[in-house]
Amino acid sequence: MPVRPSDVQSIRVLPMFQKMSEQAFADLMAQSMLQRFPARAELIREGELPDFLYIVVEGAVDLYATRDAEETTIDIVYPSSSFILAAVMRDEPYLKSARTLAPSQILMIPSQVVRDAFSRDPAFARGIVDELAKRYRAVTRVLKNDRMRSSTERLAIWILGMAQRSGSNEFELPLEKRKLASFLGMTPESYSRSVAALEKHGVRTHGALITINNPAGLAEFAKPSKIEAD
Repeated sequence: MPVRPSDVQSIRVLPMFQKMSEQAFADLMAQSMLQRFPARAELIREGELPDFLYIVVEGAVDLYATRDAEETTIDIVYPSSSFILAAVMRDEPYLKSARTLAPSQILMIPSQVVRDAFSRDPAFARGIVDELAKRYRAVTRVLKNDRMRSSTERLAIWILGMAQRSGSNEFELPLEKRKLASFLGMTPESYSRSVAALEKHGVRTHGALITINNPAGLAEFAKPSKIEAD
């Protein structure tokens, strides 16, 4: 559905739009849609050309790739981040597919509208560049962790990050365990071993529920660097 006047202010404060001119922002919203999707709704397919830029306003989105019927999670996107921005700016096919992990609210801006606004509004262009830089740094952090940390350390850092995101030391996994394992570059077997290894650092699991009984001890084991939260 079109963006309602009551939703405009909540979108205006998102980092990408904060410094746009009022007119440019109004023009952008007039051609955008704010949609609600149930969990596991397919949003885009790898190899298709981008019709829209997607921005997660509420919920979470699984970005994944498929080969020989096997899926691998590439990234998990939370509010208020965009996804497939590079494909939109270059008008090139998606390199991954996307589906919602939970009931989600997604802002959808037509691709050509994004490119036109980028050319016309310098503040929006800076917002786009900042978003691309943020995504690049996120990918770099993942690559560093893959190459420099053990699988158990990667899982510990992910658990600490989720606790910070949820504001609680007890939370539910947002995706299936096998998908989380693939996201962290682990096999299901190594994931199970890592979960068991983290018990002595205060992590308890019950089904999809994860509880951190000793946050300081877990942080001491994982030793996340300050820039990992950047």
